[in-house]
Amino acid sequence: MISGARLALFALAAAACVTASGVEARSAVRAQAGVASWYGPGFHGRTTANGERFNTHALTAAHRTLPFGTKVRVTNNSNGRSVVVRINDRGPYAGGRVIDLSNASARSIGLSGLAKVSLARM
Repeated sequence: MISGARLALFALAAAACVTASGVEARSAVRAQAGVASWYGPGFHGRTTANGERFNTHALTAAHRTLPFGTKVRVTNNSNGRSVVVRINDRGPYAGGRVIDLSNASARSIGLSGLAKVSLARM
C-alpha cells in the first residue's frame, strides 16, 4: 500500500511530466521553416476551408494543421521581409511546402514563386 506522502509525490511527478511535455508540444508548433508558395487568381471568391470567401488581396494563408484564425509571422529568409497572416484555409497540397500565402501576403514579403521562409506563431 502507498502512503499518503508517497501518493502526493507521485501525483506531483506525474503532473510535472505532463506539463513539461505540453510545453514541448506547444513550442514545437510555435516555430517552423520550409518552402512557401502563393495561391490566388483561380481561387478568389471561392469558399475557404473555414467557410469564408477567399480574398487574394487579404493577408491570409493556408496551413495544414494550425487552427483557423491563428496569426503567423512569415519571414522570407532571402530578404528578411515579414508579414503577419491569418490562417483561414487548409493546404498547401504540393509536397514539401509549409504554407500557401494569398497574393497580397506573398507580394508583401517579395515572394513571386517559391521561397524559403520561417514561420512564428503569434
